[in-house]
Amino acid sequence: MSRKKGFEAETRACEWLVSRGFEITDRNFQKRFGEIDIVAKKSEVLHFIEVKSGEGFDPIHAFTKAKLKKVVMTAMSYMESKSIDTPFCVDALIVRDNEIELIANVTM
Repeated sequence: MSRKKGFEAETRACEWLVSRGFEITDRNFQKRFGEIDIVAKKSEVLHFIEVKSGEGFDPIHAFTKAKLKKVVMTAMSYMESKSIDTPFCVDALIVRDNEIELIANVTM
């Protein structure tokens, strides 16, 4: 998938999250070992959100155990770099054509 399509999926994801009461606090936070697509807050919980989209396959299959590990490491780095000590979770947001699905608090 092109970076442009990925950015468009992330923008749709942000709009969808805001419409459901999330506050977007950061996008595309990068460290050498990974990236977090969206950082959002809702009900005093910080959400580190990985957006997956694609055509011709179910994008949920692109969210692997290895990707989850990188997101968790990057989330810990994010919180440390900003001196944040608050409850958090890692979520997957799947964009399929006209459907968006949030899978909250994914675990290993």
